[in-house]
Amino acid sequence: MSEQAVVTKEETVARVDVLDQLMKPEVQESLTVLVDNLPKLAEMVTMLTKTYDVVHGLATDKVFVEDLKGGMEEFVKPIQDKAMGIAAAAMEANERSQEATTTVGLFGILKMLKDPQVQKTLHFAQAFLEVLGEKNKQK
Repeated sequence: MSEQAVVTKEETVARVDVLDQLMKPEVQESLTVLVDNLPKLAEMVTMLTKTYDVVHGLATDKVFVEDLKGGMEEFVKPIQDKAMGIAAAAMEANERSQEATTTVGLFGILKMLKDPQVQKTLHFAQAFLEVLGEKNKQK
């Protein structure tokens, strides 16, 4: 006997199990749906394969990755610089306020109110509080 003609007991049991599964109505229904949708599935697999090839090609292209990294740095750098400038100003202001020994009087406050930066901050605070008030009324 040839090797192909010999079927082991385990193979026979496995075939019977597969046939039992195939006889179930829900399995037959699922197979019918799969067969009906094979053209769509083949198209989807083709599209996914092409997409994978493009993404894989870009991800492994060192020039593209470096260009993308450079572009991100150009976008983030100004934001980072501005944030660092604000943080440095805040730290310096904190040091100055810790060293200050004089009291701020009424006339000092009135003088500060004329400062354009103080005016911008006050306008922002006023607008912010108005928006919060409007949102609370809507609830």
